[in-house]
Amino acid sequence: MGAHSRQGMGAMFDWVLSVIEGWGYPGIFLLMVAEHLFPPIPSEVIMPLAGYLAASGTLSLLPTVIAGTLGSVVGTSMWFVVGWWIGAERLKRWAARHGRLMTLSPSDIDRAQAWFDRQGGAAVFLGRMIPAVRTLISVPAGIARMSLWRFYVFTVLGSLLWTLVLTLSGLVLEANFHLVEEVIDPLSKAVVAAVVLVYIYRVATWRPH
Repeated sequence: MGAHSRQGMGAMFDWVLSVIEGWGYPGIFLLMVAEHLFPPIPSEVIMPLAGYLAASGTLSLLPTVIAGTLGSVVGTSMWFVVGWWIGAERLKRWAARHGRLMTLSPSDIDRAQAWFDRQGGAAVFLGRMIPAVRTLISVPAGIARMSLWRFYVFTVLGSLLWTLVLTLSGLVLEANFHLVEEVIDPLSKAVVAAVVLVYIYRVATWRPH
């Protein structure tokens, strides 16, 4: 990692640290909400740092995990509302007009919605633990009009597990908590790169049905 990257990461850690130390559990909650609106603020920084503070006795583990989980659930709910507003019918109209850019046809959306009706719970649960996917998985759930109780059950479970793992990582690693972000960050970038490459391929090979 170059000097510029280390300085940037250090600035992020310093800022997150100041928010958590100044605001405590509400600060963790607000940061985790903001994670879903401002991707440069990743949970991979927030929760390991909170776990480190829990290890030092500044915070307690259970309220830390609860605050992080609630913030994550509230943040991702905003994208669920966006998906609900779009809806399948509006999305199919967009696909009919802009199929190549969306790499979708109306029939693709019908098939995707049928799949999400069957497997949506597992997709939301697992998606909440995949970097770079965990935020946007709520959009197809909203488009498919997934029932609120199913959405929140799987969202809470997935968010709780992800938050707990990150917090415990910071708790166990203590002063080396930043290693969590250094391990997960390349994975996040790889997922984004894969999504971009798949999109480019689909645009290049797309044919109307």
